Amino acid sequence: MTHRLVQVDAFTDRPFSGNPAAVLILKGPAEEAWMQSVASEMNLSETAFVHPEGEGFRLRWFTPRLEVDLCGHATLAAAHALWDCGATDSEHILRFQTLSGLLTATRQGPWINLDFPAEFEEYCAAPMELTEALGVALHYVGRNRFDYLIEVENEQTLRQLNPDLTLLETVSARGFIITSISDRSEYDFVSRFFAPGAGVREDPVTGSAHCCLAPFWATRLGKDSLVGYQASQRGGIVRVQVKGDRVILGGQAVTVFRGEMV
Repeated sequence: MTHRLVQVDAFTDRPFSGNPAAVLILKGPAEEAWMQSVASEMNLSETAFVHPEGEGFRLRWFTPRLEVDLCGHATLAAAHALWDCGATDSEHILRFQTLSGLLTATRQGPWINLDFPAEFEEYCAAPMELTEALGVALHYVGRNRFDYLIEVENEQTLRQLNPDLTLLETVSARGFIITSISDRSEYDFVSRFFAPGAGVREDPVTGSAHCCLAPFWATRLGKDSLVGYQASQRGGIVRVQVKGDRVILGGQAVTVFRGEMV
């Protein structure tokens, strides 16, 4: 049996930037071990597996090492791939059943808007290994069900950060969101994301991290609609809007190639 395979660069309007994700468009459920093997073969931060279910689709995400409960860029990639391949009507609101409940995707011109759960962090003491691994002053440390969120002094500190990933992997968490206010007027905040324990050294653009960044910066900056820039080597732009316990993530996406998994 063959499956449609699409690689999409998410949270960008041009190829070879943003965050690449592989999308497997399946006819039905697949074995978990097979999906994990495919994700390891793709060797991207996430591979999305999507198939029809009920009035929408079932969506699962795998890193090269494990399945994750929530992923923004691979959801954006899956929505883009389904519309791009003609698997669903371009005006149709996509409904994804996932490990994090119902997620939806809608199109607004070249932008795709994802309706995701907000992931509120709470203040916590920084583990000694975290402080040592980052090697910079930590202005704030919080934790949600997935990740640590760490605010650093400024954008320059964030961009120059070179964490000890081996030590960081010893801290129990899916990942580590590093953030600061932006130096540039076109963005409200900047961020980087590291998840060595999940097999992702530095993620280029992390939608699920913005489910935490959005309410964090909305409270501090006093506005519900913001623009974030993830300052990885590839870089990417994420529009966010806080709506109570939900966050709307806005991004663009580009198909890089289409093929078949045999």
